[in-house]
Amino acid sequence: MIDFRYHLVSIVAIFLALSVGIVLGTTLLEEPALQATEAVADTLQKGNSELRAELDALRKRDAGNDAFVTAHAAELAQGVLAGESVVIVEAPGAAAATTEAVRQSIEQAGATVTGQVTLTDKYADPAQSAFVDNLATGVKPADMVFPAEDSPYDKAAAVLAGALVTVVPEQAGKENPSTAGILDAFQRAELLTVAAGPGQSGEPGRLTRAGLAVLIAPAEPYTGESAATQAGAIVSLVLGLDEGSRGGVLAGTQSAVAVGGVVAALRESVAEEKVSSVDTADTPAGRVVVVYALREQLSGLTGQYGTGPGAAAFEPAVPAPKDSPSPAQTASPPAPPTATPGG
Repeated sequence: MIDFRYHLVSIVAIFLALSVGIVLGTTLLEEPALQATEAVADTLQKGNSELRAELDALRKRDAGNDAFVTAHAAELAQGVLAGESVVIVEAPGAAAATTEAVRQSIEQAGATVTGQVTLTDKYADPAQSAFVDNLATGVKPADMVFPAEDSPYDKAAAVLAGALVTVVPEQAGKENPSTAGILDAFQRAELLTVAAGPGQSGEPGRLTRAGLAVLIAPAEPYTGESAATQAGAIVSLVLGLDEGSRGGVLAGTQSAVAVGGVVAALRESVAEEKVSSVDTADTPAGRVVVVYALREQLSGLTGQYGTGPGAAAFEPAVPAPKDSPSPAQTASPPAPPTATPGG
């Protein structure tokens, strides 16, 4: 009979054999495995170095492009919007630096900025939608009729557009007598603030109407369950401004084309058929594109521009300088003899 001592000796022998095998195997395989690991590490390090060099080169190239466009921005935009007027609307959370840079580009193009309207967080807050509805209904002109399907933000957009913009060139630069007090009411409700443009006169809280409108999108996309509603509120406003004027452009950044972004919401809605958008407004080239998109709107055309999803091209066709409707506003070169009328 095999006793316990036999079993114990057998088990010890088995484990001893395994240990010897592991030691021998490790010794024999250690050097090839180490060499293979070092080779992989060298390859990865080389690849990372190459990618880092490519990234640095791209950054330098972008910086050079930005510097070039910045240096020649006035030339690129010169006369494109001569004699026109533009109102700037800043969405909640828009970057002030982007807004100011867009303003400068518009002025370089020869347009007058009638003023800036800055929306507060309260404006697009879904919890305030009933309040917005009641306010818009209460201050609208007597002859304004809202379609039955209008949302609170559609109504607010129509009312604000009547006070800020016009489709009639002769009315640009003048206040709308039928909308007196509307901007003041929205300010007192803490839904927005109003600042007149440089050289613009008028009572505090009131602006003369513009022929064009630019809305600066929030710097970050909306998040959470109410993201679609909040983005939709801003899209409704820029659509209302476009329909009440000779053209509207939504200016945003790459974050605005992400899920919850206002530019993304516009490009996914029927509003993209009327309102142009630019998703590179935080770059010098993108701000020139905003100017070109405004000019294209004057021609009755619409486009989605930039580098993000939904963009059809980086920019519209480069427009020729626009003659000012008023000789006092900008000097036009004399027409060549072959272009004189009455030939």
